[in-house]
Amino acid sequence: MKTILFLLILVIADLSATRGYAETNLQAPFSAEPDNLSVATFAGGCFWCTESDFEKLPDVHDVISGFSGGHVANPSYEAVETGKTGHVESVQVYYDPKVISYDTLLNAFWRMVNPTDNDGQFVDRGEQYRTLIFYHSEEQKQKAERSRKLLDESGRYKAPVVTEIRKFEAFYPAEDYHQDYYKKNSIRYQYYRFRSGRDQYLKKIWGDDLHLKIGQEKTSARYSKPTDDVLRKTLTPLQYQVTQEEATEPPFDNTYWNEKRDGIYVDVVSGEPLFSSRDKYDSGTGWPSFTRPLVPENIIKKSDFLLVLPRTEVRSRYGDLHLGHVFNDGPKPTGLRYCMNSAALRFIPVEEMKAAGYGEFLVGFQAESHK
Repeated sequence: MKTILFLLILVIADLSATRGYAETNLQAPFSAEPDNLSVATFAGGCFWCTESDFEKLPDVHDVISGFSGGHVANPSYEAVETGKTGHVESVQVYYDPKVISYDTLLNAFWRMVNPTDNDGQFVDRGEQYRTLIFYHSEEQKQKAERSRKLLDESGRYKAPVVTEIRKFEAFYPAEDYHQDYYKKNSIRYQYYRFRSGRDQYLKKIWGDDLHLKIGQEKTSARYSKPTDDVLRKTLTPLQYQVTQEEATEPPFDNTYWNEKRDGIYVDVVSGEPLFSSRDKYDSGTGWPSFTRPLVPENIIKKSDFLLVLPRTEVRSRYGDLHLGHVFNDGPKPTGLRYCMNSAALRFIPVEEMKAAGYGEFLVGFQAESHK
């Protein structure tokens, strides 16, 4: 089907360099890259599109287009396109799990595909274009199955979610001209993508919820922002100035800068979980500082130009509060410093987390062992 579409493009571009029919793929199966990176493998139809979409995620290290799931070693694109090798067009995503979670990759994947179609994706028909998740560990398998179950039960689709979850065996990179195709041949790529109907379908299905985490459709009501009248009545003047007017509280003179107890920090308004004491450290700045968020999906980053040099503002997703800023001068393992305002946070000690409804985050705290 892609071949047919690209014949149409001949009227606007010379396609002699695309889909290079004479080239072959003689590379060995791919394995995870060094430097403590993890790998995830997804099949979502045209790998040009899935590669492009995954590379747009912050903190993803690299994405490679290729083939998985078949019974032929070193398949060429032309061989896979026949549907006789058993492969599907796939991508391998390389990421640091200390910075971006596998759950985040799963949430992004579901928003790239039609998981109810087992005969192809959008304009591309055939088993080589169906959706699959190839798991590399038992943990990935469990998370993928849970994520698929949540999506299937969400009521998002009338038809059942049929994306297969299968153990990873091998991955063969596609020919070089397929890698970063959306960058190398942007006009042709955009033409193909528009004609494929992918974006039109995803917009129809997800609308303004494209950014939401799977499962958060059910929890977004729990974590919500009150009206301004309510905020003015419930927040202190300092809390309102910080969270609603982007003020900054004094250093070394705020509630949590020197807090050393175990627990989590939640949005002072919505209650959504944001940071953990396990990731808190003394930055010497006088504000509570963290190396990473507890739930990355609850953190929104925006450019801030209030000072001479641009900064990265940090806001909460549901409460939409100004929390502080994130800087690249933190310690290992992330090298980040989430410099927060105490006025935007509420601390929940570990012994109160279960009763407060945050029992799922007890894993990792020593206190959990005797609860």
